Amino acid sequence: MKAVIYRKYGSAEVLEIVDIEKPVPQDTEVLIKVYATTVNPIDWHFRSGKPFLARKMAGGFLRPKIKILGFDLAGEVESVGNKVQQFREGDQVYGRIPPGFNGANAEYVCVPENEIIFKPPKITFGQAAAVPTAATIALRFLKTSGMQSGQRILINGASGGVGTFAVQIAKYLGGNVSAVCSTANLDLVRTLGADEVIDYTKNNFQEMEQTYDIIFDVVGNKTFPDCKGALNPDGVYISTIMTFRILLYMLWTSVFGSKKARFAIPEITIDDLKFVDRLIQAEEVRPVIDRYFNLAQLADAHRYSETGHARGKIIVRVSDKN
Repeated sequence: MKAVIYRKYGSAEVLEIVDIEKPVPQDTEVLIKVYATTVNPIDWHFRSGKPFLARKMAGGFLRPKIKILGFDLAGEVESVGNKVQQFREGDQVYGRIPPGFNGANAEYVCVPENEIIFKPPKITFGQAAAVPTAATIALRFLKTSGMQSGQRILINGASGGVGTFAVQIAKYLGGNVSAVCSTANLDLVRTLGADEVIDYTKNNFQEMEQTYDIIFDVVGNKTFPDCKGALNPDGVYISTIMTFRILLYMLWTSVFGSKKARFAIPEITIDDLKFVDRLIQAEEVRPVIDRYFNLAQLADAHRYSETGHARGKIIVRVSDKN
C-alpha cells in the first residue's frame, strides 16, 4: 500500500511516499481503507520536532518512532479483528488515531474499535475527517474553561480549524460569542453564529470597552497579560498552545488575583466525538473546509498549514471516494 512517512525531523521535504505492507488488525482492532484525513498543526510539530516536547510525543528524541502521521481518519472498514463487536466489513466510519499508532497518511490503517464511530450519511468522508481532532479539542477546552450558558466568550482565531468549531459549539452551549478573525473571514464566521465579529486588522479587542468571562486564544498569539484587561473579574484566559509562559501564568494566577490563566492537555474521549457527532446530525455544527490535497501533495498541505492562514480544515484525499 501507499503511505507517506518521515524518517527524521525536519521541513516538509522529509515526507516521502513509499510502498509498505498493509497492516493486519489485532483482536480488538479494525482495518480501515482510508478515504480522507487531515493536516493539523500537531502533524507538522511532530514532523519538525519543534517544540522539543513534540519529539517526546512522537516517540523519539533523535528520530520519530511513529513514522506515519495523520491523526484524523474517515473511511470504510476493510476487515476486523477476532474480538471486534461493533463493526463489520463495509461500514463507513470516522475517528481519531490514538497515541502509539501509525496515522492515516496511508491507504490503510489499523485502529482500536473504541476510537471510531459510524459516519453520518449526510456528510462526506472529507467533512467527516475534518471533525475528530479540531471539534473535540474545541469542546474539551471550552469545558476546561468552565464555560456556562449566558457567559460572554471571545474566540481569538475563530476562522481556523479549531476556531470554526469553537464558535459553533460555544453558541450551542449558550455562550454570547465574539469572534476575532481577518477581514476576508468575517462573513464566514457570521454564518457560524457569532454574535459579534471583530476584524483584527482594524480593531484590537484588548483596547475595546467590552470585557469577557472567557477569552479562548485558539491561535496562541496573545498572552494572559495581553488579555487580562479584557477579562471580567473572575474571568478565564485559556489557550490551546502550551508554552512555558502559560504554565507560569497558571501557577501565578492559582495563587494571586481573581482572573485565571488555564491550559490543560485535553483528555479527549470517544464520548466527546459522539457528542459532536450528535450536533452534526442535528445540524447544530458543520465542518468548514478550506481546501483539499491528494496524498502525494502532503508536503504542500503541511506547508500551507504552517502559514497559519487556513480557513477551516485542510483535507487530504487518500482515495477518490469523498
